[in-house]
Amino acid sequence: MKTGTADLPLHGGQCPAWLFTHMKQLCQAIVEVIIEEFGVAEVLKRLSDPYWFQALGCVVGFDWHSSGVTTTVCGALKEGLHNIGPQAGLFCAGGKGRTARRTPDEIRSLADRYPVAFDAELLVYASKMAAKVDSAAVQDGFQIYHHFFVFDQVGTWAVIQQGMNDSVKGARRYHWLSTEMACFTEEPQAAVCSDNLVPTLNLVSQTNQSLNRLCADLSCQPPEQLIREFQTITRLSRHITLPAQHGIPATTYLNKALRAAYEEQPGDFEQLLQVPGVGASTLRALCLVAEVAYGSRPSYTDPVRYAFAHGGKDGIPFPVNQDDIANSYRTLRRAVQKARQGRSDQLRALRRLAAWHSEMIKARATPSSISNDQTIPTNNSQSPRFKGQEMPYCQPSLF
Repeated sequence: MKTGTADLPLHGGQCPAWLFTHMKQLCQAIVEVIIEEFGVAEVLKRLSDPYWFQALGCVVGFDWHSSGVTTTVCGALKEGLHNIGPQAGLFCAGGKGRTARRTPDEIRSLADRYPVAFDAELLVYASKMAAKVDSAAVQDGFQIYHHFFVFDQVGTWAVIQQGMNDSVKGARRYHWLSTEMACFTEEPQAAVCSDNLVPTLNLVSQTNQSLNRLCADLSCQPPEQLIREFQTITRLSRHITLPAQHGIPATTYLNKALRAAYEEQPGDFEQLLQVPGVGASTLRALCLVAEVAYGSRPSYTDPVRYAFAHGGKDGIPFPVNQDDIANSYRTLRRAVQKARQGRSDQLRALRRLAAWHSEMIKARATPSSISNDQTIPTNNSQSPRFKGQEMPYCQPSLF
């Protein structure tokens, strides 16, 4: 199941080497605490939560709302857990660009090297389908360039992937979790978090299930017949209102994709997505034919809510203090080491601190402009008014 999505402004630049070193150490320490306290499955559950992942990026010192938080934090997790992850039964594969395309090979390699109780090809399939759904079935204008796949010894998995949209200068992050999976093609989003609404052709929404079935049925028809229908529609397109960002594919390419689908004879929409060459353009064409010929109008809703957190790489709300961040992961490591020796007092203290922090911190973490009549909740019982100003920052709870 896709458990959430976060939209982030598109930022360039690189993470400073000194900061990335600390991020690896602190990510490793935090994950070790979670494994010690709750088990490996909890790590996958946390990673599938866009709010928690954003908070993790903040607490390890990265920029609070940059697109780079996804790629950098995933990189820090992969490198930080390189040794201790497999020992605990937690494995990381994939990454950005070319590394993302090597995800299937990394999954197979990890499954060969370590004792696991599953068929690696099932995970390879899950990795490919998660990427295909977010790039082709959910057409929101964001092109996937980062794919991070995390799994455990019994085959439970989580996915964090990110797409880029240059036209809106933004990036969108998608989260998946296998334990909440019903199927790949029906209402996978548990939450879509963003402050940007963009027209989206969402072929995995519940309202589009009849359209999905029609797309699969149409793909089993002779391509020549579909091309004739499609050409008729394009000739009349001057009289039809269509979303501006969904371009009409060339019929030469479309014919190849439809031929491949016809030869496969997919039984349902999930099987149609697996056909090589069937991407966003082919699915849009099938939607047009279905809408005109069969009356199944596609839904262009974008299920989005705003994801929030704060950070420090760019000095907001304050610059990263190397001594503080180093002290944090050293403290966590000492607590884990003592717990493994039978002394859990430090972990219990951290747990009490986290519970207190979650209870006390009520103010929003994201700064946003407010009206003159709006009262801002704070940690003080006497809530002041910040008329016409920005709401203050606060640290979201991590544990």
